[in-house]
Amino acid sequence: MRALCGAIIAAGAMIGLGLLGIGIGERYSHVPYYNMQGDPQYVRFRDLDTSLALVLVVGLLVLGTGLAVAFIGLAYHHYRRHHEMHHGQARSSDRITV
Repeated sequence: MRALCGAIIAAGAMIGLGLLGIGIGERYSHVPYYNMQGDPQYVRFRDLDTSLALVLVVGLLVLGTGLAVAFIGLAYHHYRRHHEMHHGQARSSDRITV
């Protein structure tokens, strides 16, 4: 269940980051691709609006958290199943048959 919750959080963050990418593209679509010297120019992080930068940072943090919860949850799931398998084998070998 932990891995599923982490995957849902990560998926929501990825959807949000995709929508943010569309929003940044719409916001900065008026910026010319080439500068006066003919070199390509890009919108840097420090040129973003404060609200877009904040949403980007929060979205990346949520994505990292979701992925961490998913991987740790899946690792814990496998750890538990591994110990349950060994616990079941120990009990079956301790039985006395007549």
